[in-house]
Amino acid sequence: MGRLITWIKNNKLAAFMTLVVFYLLWKNLAGITPLSQLKSSSLQYTGMGSVSNPAYDGASAEMMMAPDIGIVPPITRESPPTTGDERLVVTETNLSLLVGNVRDTSDKITGFTKDQGGYMVSSFITQPEEAPYATIIVRIPSEKLSQTLDYFRSLAIKVSSEYVSGTDVTDEYVDLEASLKTLQTTKTRFEEIMARAVEIDDILRVQREIINLQSQIDALKGRQQYLEGTAKLSRVTINMSTDEIALPYTPSETFRPAVIAKLAWRSLVTNLRGIAKAVIWLAVYSVIWAPALGLIIYLKRRISKSHRGKEGMS
Repeated sequence: MGRLITWIKNNKLAAFMTLVVFYLLWKNLAGITPLSQLKSSSLQYTGMGSVSNPAYDGASAEMMMAPDIGIVPPITRESPPTTGDERLVVTETNLSLLVGNVRDTSDKITGFTKDQGGYMVSSFITQPEEAPYATIIVRIPSEKLSQTLDYFRSLAIKVSSEYVSGTDVTDEYVDLEASLKTLQTTKTRFEEIMARAVEIDDILRVQREIINLQSQIDALKGRQQYLEGTAKLSRVTINMSTDEIALPYTPSETFRPAVIAKLAWRSLVTNLRGIAKAVIWLAVYSVIWAPALGLIIYLKRRISKSHRGKEGMS
């Protein structure tokens, strides 16, 4: 016994590691799980992740257990299909139109949109002296998009540019559907646990998890509704002006003398206006700088006469 104590004193690290190994072997053979660990893992559901990916990853390899309540089996998440007959496509269109009257064309676009079952999102119209300009954003039912674009083109003197893009969100929608099934199944099982729970602490834990699951379910349903709405109503942005230069588009010809002449004329008018403004500002502030300038000139003349008088006397 004395030799053992002496060895432990001389080999403290080795003795400590030996005790740890014996403890782990005893724990595995006896199959004992600490009560605190069992209680904390019984109702914890931290594998939910964020709303964008709410699949339960933590329970994929092990089962969730609640003390004296029951067992929640692991929940697997189905893989979304990549093909299908009906696809959800979010369509966006941008038009640049050269028109004769911006206000009148804007009213016609708004009226036609309402007649087709759509609505106006925003409207911005400016009335500069050179060229009126407007940007209107509308939502049109996707099945009526083609005839709507034909009507918008008919209102223009020239279609300067047109861009149509589509984003397939079917996989995301199916992915959300699978995640919703997972969350709803998990919520149902937590509700079953809630019905059998006795301890106040267990009841509160399960209730918190149910509330958390419901909030994620609501968020995913909201995202699904948004995808459905944007797929059913295509977004159309119309830029209009009486001057083609004011429209946001890339010209087909790199060198256009007529356009260069217009830009040069506008630059000249802008510079002349700047000079006219400067003259007006100087005229208004003349009540300050004119007397000051007169006083300075008067003082310089007095000083000059004084110097001449001194030189004459000498």
